[in-house]
Amino acid sequence: MSNTTPGRVCGHHHLYSSLARGMPEPPKQPLSFIEILEQIWWRLDVALDEEMIRWSAMLGATEALMCGTTGIVDHHESPSAIDGSLSIIAEACAEVGVRVNCAYGVTDRHGAAEAARGLAENERFLREGGRGMVGVHAAFTCRDETLAAAAELAADLGVGVHIHVAEGLADRDAGARLEPLATDDWLLVHCVHLDRALPGTIAHNPRSNMNNSVGYGAPTTRPNRVVLGTDGIGADMLEEARLAYVRLREFDVASTPDTVWSWLEEGYRFFPECRDDRVDYNYDHADSAWHTAFSPGVRALDVTLGSGEVVLRDGEPTRVDLHRVRAKAAEQSARLFAKL
Repeated sequence: MSNTTPGRVCGHHHLYSSLARGMPEPPKQPLSFIEILEQIWWRLDVALDEEMIRWSAMLGATEALMCGTTGIVDHHESPSAIDGSLSIIAEACAEVGVRVNCAYGVTDRHGAAEAARGLAENERFLREGGRGMVGVHAAFTCRDETLAAAAELAADLGVGVHIHVAEGLADRDAGARLEPLATDDWLLVHCVHLDRALPGTIAHNPRSNMNNSVGYGAPTTRPNRVVLGTDGIGADMLEEARLAYVRLREFDVASTPDTVWSWLEEGYRFFPECRDDRVDYNYDHADSAWHTAFSPGVRALDVTLGSGEVVLRDGEPTRVDLHRVRAKAAEQSARLFAKL
């Protein structure tokens, strides 16, 4: 047993949600998944501007690094600040020392022109050499033409589509609409109410699904590869794995922590170089699925990238000033909350 592991990968994140903690109560109490989107997240994402995007990514990446996570698959939406948004995120993460795979979540919520701008941002970022996928919010907020255009763009660029699939009942026809389009390189997020098999990797986000009361995705019942994500609730992958295990165990008492550990391992398909990073923890069995599943409080102490650079030392990031990042993010949270 060892206190050292490779860097972890978060298979689905929303870095902009780093600013959302402590946000004001919504205008009315949301009682369904759609109302949660309408009253909370769709009000928040439309309020984002470039400075908020930058410091939410800085904070989210810094917190990820402090948990031993060195790769993030991010899904972004900022309808009022689309152009250049993915580059802002990528540059912020690079400054911290965390790798990121970016996607802009295309949607027709505000009309076809906004969807076109979202597609253009994905294309610009990827053609300029950015690491990422073509993002789509979800089938239920997109016209068939938009879904087809996203799939075509992704195929043209040689990447997959990163899309929320059947997270809530409002998107239960996603399977039928995506079946003619989906390919093995797609990242299918949630799949809680998916009524058929689709090709692609499933991003399982148990904490978020429980928080939004949408149900359990039961990823072990599907033939797909599964990667573990957080859906924006931090990037502590060992903590997410512990919760994923107990939720899986509730579903199937014969399950073991090895299954969830395999979901962590799948993250390296997106960031194979994270295997070369070294994370030293405060726990002697950090490399054991069966130990970490029952051991809260495991924390990263040092992170050394495959290049040999130490980007976390004694729990503190070395490239950025943690206190400044938190202070700047707090300023942007205050600005964001004022707009809500």
